[in-house]
Amino acid sequence: MAAATAGYRGKKVIVVDMGKKPGRKILISGGGRCNFTNENPTPDNYLCGNPHFVKSALSRYGAQDFIELVERHGVEYHHKTLGQLFCDNSAQDIVDVLMTECDWAGVEVNLRSEVSSVTKNEQGYLVSTTTEQYQCSSLIVASGGLTMPKLGASPIGYKIAEQFGLNVLPTTAALVPFTLHDFDKERFDGLSGISIPTEISSENGVSFKENILFTHRGLSGPAILQISSFWQAGQAVTLNLLPDSNIAEHIEEWRDSNPKKSLKNMLATLLPKSFIEAMVSKNEITGKAINQLSKDDVTQISNYLHAWVIKPNGTEGYRTAEVTLGGVDTDELSSKTFAAKKEPNLYFIGEVIDVTGWLGGYNFSFCWAAGVACGLAV
Repeated sequence: MAAATAGYRGKKVIVVDMGKKPGRKILISGGGRCNFTNENPTPDNYLCGNPHFVKSALSRYGAQDFIELVERHGVEYHHKTLGQLFCDNSAQDIVDVLMTECDWAGVEVNLRSEVSSVTKNEQGYLVSTTTEQYQCSSLIVASGGLTMPKLGASPIGYKIAEQFGLNVLPTTAALVPFTLHDFDKERFDGLSGISIPTEISSENGVSFKENILFTHRGLSGPAILQISSFWQAGQAVTLNLLPDSNIAEHIEEWRDSNPKKSLKNMLATLLPKSFIEAMVSKNEITGKAINQLSKDDVTQISNYLHAWVIKPNGTEGYRTAEVTLGGVDTDELSSKTFAAKKEPNLYFIGEVIDVTGWLGGYNFSFCWAAGVACGLAV
């Protein structure tokens, strides 16, 4: 986006990409369908040391601008819940849009080019790769974060920032599945693949209403990925497994309609049967009949299902994380142009900086906006 925008302004632009093919992270996003934007990204949908930093870029290039771009290229797409937009065909459509725009703008894209060093000279910056050297008056660093190392994730962007005296905030994996302690792994053995709609909350009061998914290694699903960005090691998360109903009220209704039925069978009408059976077998939920439940039983069941507490062992880390939390301190950058305040011809955009969006197309939304803002300024 930055390259094409600058190219259309008549700038001579070269993109140096270490990948074998362009946009590899785009290609695997959204299950291969690319959740390429969200209908209504706002600053509230981003984690950043400076919560106001994203306002300028988002206000100047919004979701509708990118939607109009993909429509001009004939990309067919569909809407999902919570404002998410996905390609009908494949994520390759989005890469094709970007590469076509670069082609039309006269941008040169050099793949399999890994940057080894950047040095400053009188003409600007000398970028050295394993095979070439490039002299430029302005340099845009859009190197991404540390997520998915198999795709070539590299700390080169952070190193360049530090080299030129910019502060880099600590990084960690975000939008990432949780791993569990052995005790919880045993509890949930056999539940892999089961999904439950929940409302999940972190210890600092942030909550999301989405599904969780049991996996062989722990917990995943949209709710888990969302809350992982707000979770810190040693903390617990709390899940309301019945966010849209009250189990105590259900039990009162069942006392009239199905008093002799077991609680297990009745709960299986609200939650996955295998999950309920697993919790009953571990004596975490009573196996009594409805008409045998005491007031204390109902309180215990209600607390369990509406405030189910899990303390993760950790996360799956950068290997499967969708984004990197932290990065180049936004206080070091212009929110309008993304130029470094100490180095006005050096720019940082995208995941390499300390801006992390929620799950649901928000990270792409910010990348498109940042790319355009930078491309107009470089």
